[in-house]
Amino acid sequence: MRQTAIRLFSRLLPPLAALAMAWPAHAQDLVVSAAASLTQAFRDVGAEYEKAHPGRKVVFNFAASGALLAQIQQGAPVDVFASADQPTMDRAAAARLLAEGTRADFARNTLVVVLPASSQRQPRSLEDLAAPDFPRIAAGTPASVPAGRYTADAVAAARLADALQPRWVFGESVRQVLNYVARAEVDAGFVYRTDALVEAGKTRIAFTVPTASPVSYPIAQVAASAHAQAAKDFIAFVRGASGQAILQRHGFSPP
Repeated sequence: MRQTAIRLFSRLLPPLAALAMAWPAHAQDLVVSAAASLTQAFRDVGAEYEKAHPGRKVVFNFAASGALLAQIQQGAPVDVFASADQPTMDRAAAARLLAEGTRADFARNTLVVVLPASSQRQPRSLEDLAAPDFPRIAAGTPASVPAGRYTADAVAAARLADALQPRWVFGESVRQVLNYVARAEVDAGFVYRTDALVEAGKTRIAFTVPTASPVSYPIAQVAASAHAQAAKDFIAFVRGASGQAILQRHGFSPP
């Protein structure tokens, strides 16, 4: 029955979101839907969680936070949701998709502009990106990618929205934006600092982007979870000493 439901949801979801789904093969597996920027860190967290809880298995589904929320809204079998921003989690709470009392912040990040490692340019501010040297600039789609929303807000605050509007190359997740830059398909891109560290050999950070609000990551148990205790245990592990040490090793800051 669970596998039948999984196949049904895959047909209902947009192609990119469906491809991002990594559902479990067994009903006892804990499904964690997490923002794409958490990929490496949460894989390590999951491995340590499984060591601390023998017999349990964590299956991750990484994608843009907005796409993950859409999957949960459509009834996908998810136990834990970790978003890269507060507004997406606010929408989940407003839709009564979260288990009461389980939401908590667990990490922070910073938004940066990255360049291909081979680039000879050296922008030092958002204003520098308006120069002719940067005809193609990548960012996440603001409607579904938190990093894209932070980018749009920062650009608007700098009064550069009109100047940069023709230059945008939008990605479906922050990792897609990172890949555009790593492959030198664009001249610059907006990603999180932790993402830039993943491709340190192919990209380099130009500068940190000021954001009106902190880049804060919340996590919560999904109300429809079939594994409530395991979900709570995973959230506690992420927020505990072991989980926090792993996150900070990957460049995240404490909440």
